[in-house]
Amino acid sequence: MTDTGLPSRPETPRAVSLGERGGKSAGVPHGSDPGSRGRTTIADGVVAKIAGMAARDVPGVHSMGGGFARGMGAMRERMPGAGGKAVTSGVKVEVGEVQTAVDLEIVVEYGVSIIDVAGDVRVNVIAAIERMTGLEVVEVNIAVGDVHLPDESEEQPERRLE
Repeated sequence: MTDTGLPSRPETPRAVSLGERGGKSAGVPHGSDPGSRGRTTIADGVVAKIAGMAARDVPGVHSMGGGFARGMGAMRERMPGAGGKAVTSGVKVEVGEVQTAVDLEIVVEYGVSIIDVAGDVRVNVIAAIERMTGLEVVEVNIAVGDVHLPDESEEQPERRLE
């Protein structure tokens, strides 16, 4: 016991700096920079989901994907246990270690400025991906595959025979 009345602690080993372990920050104590001890990888699917959600949040975007992808998505929504809406429909990404590129296919509402909607989608997608992943978005390519007319419905009502 020490004169404070508390049991004495065993001597703690000195902090190992990252420089001594081959890291890039020589002289930094062992526990001070946890971000430099290990590697984080982000799957393509994660970036695709973020891009899909961010694009759908923009006013004027009716849906994502081409006709076939939308049809498959509608079928998926009706199947129990299939996971509901396909967030990544109409989204393709290439993810590197520090950068990513995104290709989107969107359907816009009739009457909106396609140029404005595409610009808003681009801004929203870049902001969401960079904020959530830290990846640099080098490009967001947008293909407008269709215009949704006010009188079009996604699915035809079922006809009942009586």
